[in-house]
This record gives sequence, structure tokens and C-alpha cells, in this order.
Amino acid sequence: MARIGMVNYINTAPIYEVWKEQVYSPEWLVTEAPPSTLNRMLAADELDLGFVSSYEYAARPDRYQILADLSISATGPVGSVFLFSTVEPDKLDDKLVLMTGQSDTSVCLVRIILEEFLGVGPRYVTGEVFGSRASESEPAAILAIGDEALRLKVENKYPVQMDLAEFWNRKTGLPFVFAVCAVREDYLVSEAQAVREIRQAFLDCRARGLEQLPEICERVARRIPMDCEACSLYLRAMEYDLGPAKQEALKKFFTFLIRRGEADAGALPLKIFK
Repeated sequence: MARIGMVNYINTAPIYEVWKEQVYSPEWLVTEAPPSTLNRMLAADELDLGFVSSYEYAARPDRYQILADLSISATGPVGSVFLFSTVEPDKLDDKLVLMTGQSDTSVCLVRIILEEFLGVGPRYVTGEVFGSRASESEPAAILAIGDEALRLKVENKYPVQMDLAEFWNRKTGLPFVFAVCAVREDYLVSEAQAVREIRQAFLDCRARGLEQLPEICERVARRIPMDCEACSLYLRAMEYDLGPAKQEALKKFFTFLIRRGEADAGALPLKIFK
């Protein structure tokens, strides 16, 4: 039995829509959830492997390996991880910033951008992006990811929309890796061949999914909702490999986290299973 985690945003559609059409093995059980839920489940041994926040690997590197050549990442704008703000980000000092609870990686990234790159110290609160709030607690900015970010972008209510991957790329010259496909070390020890087969299935789905992108866009765009052309532009900006530049990006991100006391020093060097 392999318990597999899959992020339930449309950014995984080029892999997961193809996966759902295939009959691989009744022993492969998929759980769909936001990244933060998959992080918790993998840490609690409720999953064996799957796509989780890059932060989850950095927080507990002794427990995991990263599957080679798989990620959810972008070089430049990602289109679905935004800081939506009423003021320019460098004016957010001591202002309230609402953080989504759905992604640990994006929370860490926005704090690095605001505190390390822009030198501001906002007040952070975690909550529901579309939750009801008293007027006195209305945030100056909101970190939103995935489908919620796509909806806010379509609504266009915030004058400032910072794409976090684009900002990171401008500052570092590197892509940003939001999620990796991680496997628990103890599962890998006993089921290495099954892990290889699952990894290959992901790679095969990715290849087919990128070939079938127009049909996949037709299928998933209505979930936001957004038009098919916008969905196609968005999914074409997503990247699913873990080549040398992506590995350097992970190392850079983890170096920040380790220096800030937010990750385990054992996160470097990366442990990658091929």
C-alpha cells in the first residue's frame, strides 16, 4: 500500500488530471488536500510520499528524501502566490498582514521578502482568505495561494499585487520551488521499488499532461472560474522539474530559513532519490 499526497489546486492539473485517467494500481491511494494539510499528514506518517511544501522537507530533513526531477515551481511569475496589498509592500511596516494557513512555504517566502529584502516588520495573523472579519481587523495585505489567489486576482480589488515568485527571481536570479515530492525515509527503506514506480508514473503523467494542456485547461478552468486562455497562460508558467537551477533555488531558500532559525541545518545538502 502506498499513501500518496496530491495538492488539490489546479496547478497540479498537468500531472493529476492525467493520473486520474490511468489505472496504475489499487495499492496506490491518493489524498487530495492543500499543501499544509499534506505536510501535517506526511509528518504524522499518515502519508508515505507526495507533493508537500518545500518547507516541510526543510523542517524535518532527517525524515525524508526528495524524488528527483519533480516539483511545483516557477522561473519568474507563478501567477498563483500573491501578496495582495492596499499599499506598496515596503510601506507595510507595523501593518496587519493576513497569511493563508494553506502553505508553509509561501508564508516563509513572504516573510523573507518583507523582512529580509524590503526591511519591513508587519504584524502577521493567520486566517481564512475569504473569511468574515470585523472592520477594525481588516488587513492591509493578504497572502493568498493557489485557487484562492487566482480568484482574488480575477476580482482585482487590491491595487498592489506582488507575485512572490517573480519578486524572488528578480532578487536572486533563481526560480522558486514551492513544493517537492518527498518520501518518508522509513517507507523508502522497505518500498524502494514501489517509490521508483510511482515516481516514473508522475513523470509519465507530466509528459502527457504538458502535451494535452489545451484539453486540460478546458476541464479545470471553470473551477476558479477563469477563461481557458488565462488558464492556459497560467499553467504554461508552472514548472514541474527539479533541475540544477531548481536545486540551487531550494538551497538558497533553505539557507535563509536556517539562518532565521526556521529550518533544520540538516536540510543541506539535499537528499535526492532517483
